[in-house]
Amino acid sequence: MSTAPAPHRDHDRSAAARCRASVQRHERELVELSRSIHAEPELAFAEHRSAAKVADLLARHGFEVRTPVAGLDTALVAERGSGELVVAVCAEYDALPEVGHACGHNVIAAAAVGAALALAEVADELGITVRLIGTPAEETGGGKVLMLQRGVFDDVAMAMMVHPGPEEVCRPVSLAITDLEVRYTGREAHAASAPQLGLNAADALTVAQVAIGLLRQHLEPQQMVHGIVTAGGAAPNIVPARTAAVYNLRAAEARSLQRLENRIRACFEAGATATGCTHEVVQISPVYAELDPDDWLSEAYRRAITELGREPLDRGAEQSRVIGSTDMGNVTRALPAIHPMIAIDCGGAVNHQVEFAAACATPTADRAVLDGALAMAWTAVAAAADGAQRDRLLAAARARSSSEEFCTPVGGAHRGPGAGAQQDAGGVA
Repeated sequence: MSTAPAPHRDHDRSAAARCRASVQRHERELVELSRSIHAEPELAFAEHRSAAKVADLLARHGFEVRTPVAGLDTALVAERGSGELVVAVCAEYDALPEVGHACGHNVIAAAAVGAALALAEVADELGITVRLIGTPAEETGGGKVLMLQRGVFDDVAMAMMVHPGPEEVCRPVSLAITDLEVRYTGREAHAASAPQLGLNAADALTVAQVAIGLLRQHLEPQQMVHGIVTAGGAAPNIVPARTAAVYNLRAAEARSLQRLENRIRACFEAGATATGCTHEVVQISPVYAELDPDDWLSEAYRRAITELGREPLDRGAEQSRVIGSTDMGNVTRALPAIHPMIAIDCGGAVNHQVEFAAACATPTADRAVLDGALAMAWTAVAAAADGAQRDRLLAAARARSSSEEFCTPVGGAHRGPGAGAQQDAGGVA
């Protein structure tokens, strides 16, 4: 069976035109929302102002808003319509330390709101329920993973979001990721008069770093390791008794990620063994899975974004662009979903650079908000109006709702990872 979406029928075209009119009518509000979130960056699980801005705008336009949800203070769900086909649009709004919205989550949030407002205009006509899901803590913390586990996506038939980046990518490739913190404990001593009485936790961390550096030569393709020291000692004349570092481990898929984690844990243990310190390793975020976008929805989005005058990479080139990692990967492995990248003019910068943050509050980012909103709305219209696809999505949703296996445990091998960016391609988390 072809994976290409069927041509618009008259019914589709009427709904698509109403979606366009809605985005045009709400243009000022959507751009203001994006700029306002950008101006007040907030970190994972602390996005109180950003979540409130999203919730308030939707409530003003007749959405029923619930917050907090899933035990997360900055998560929200906003709904319009009562159709059997539940269409979810995911909004992210967390920022990065020091560089603010250098991953453009302000654009993601505003585009999601725009798509939800547009689809609300045609919800009754298409027989859909529009659900905007505000998902905190994408950069670290795995908000979507937690919300999946806690049932927020259980009845969702399809889910979407768009992410800004340097290139237009309809079906991006991402890596699985896990975030680990290693903590070493030794014993203080005077660094000059009695160093022999100390157990140097900084040395333990140094041994681990050297081991990891040597290991890099032997990593599998697409395995990556990067980390920072978060605690390195209090004063140079005190033998450090406590140190810590946080590492991101990435791989093409969950089994490769587990092999990498086993080897990195051995490097951590080597530091403790060599110095006599003790150590512990803590997983600080749920595992993010690699993306597995729905083929049909990806093609529907490609057609929509092309109709808006954008030029996405061809399907072959897309497979060479690794965008980093994202907890939307877990959503795509639980239900039909897409996570396209929408291009902004960023002057050669990539995600997670301060220059990219600046580009996310410019006219090109404003245009991405509007185009992304409309492309997602048109994608949902195409799916809802195509009888075969509608049946496919509904059947899958019913099967998940009746399955005890729908929710993925943290670190589950069949779901997976997401947190960082490759310098040459731009990144997500």
